[in-house]
Amino acid sequence: MHKGSCLCGAVSYEVSGELGSINYCHCRRCRKATGSAFNSGSPVKASDFRLVTGEKDLGHFVHPASGLDRTFCSKCGSPIYSRRASAPEVIRVRVGTLDTPVTAKPAAHIYVASKAAWFDIRDELPQHAERP
Repeated sequence: MHKGSCLCGAVSYEVSGELGSINYCHCRRCRKATGSAFNSGSPVKASDFRLVTGEKDLGHFVHPASGLDRTFCSKCGSPIYSRRASAPEVIRVRVGTLDTPVTAKPAAHIYVASKAAWFDIRDELPQHAERP
């Protein structure tokens, strides 16, 4: 069981199943959504994800071209998860919002073909130009 929340505490959630492979996504959209060099995300089964508090505080931005729904706390702006209309059975939890310890280590860097020029990847994780 994993528990997570936003920065202000208005939104909290639980993941009853296993976290999927943690990836660092360097695509332009993830950089814009996080204000950072990359997004740290993990796929989980939608059926294993449960919102505990803050449903009324959730905001959504659906990218018109991809249909990707980025869900965030509308009070503090913390990104909580994303979900594609084409794969509603999967939620990609933002690992930085987890409150319980995560023992899994990141598996790869993805979309490095569009990574920020000012960021150098200095670890030995596999790098993929796009999604593997």
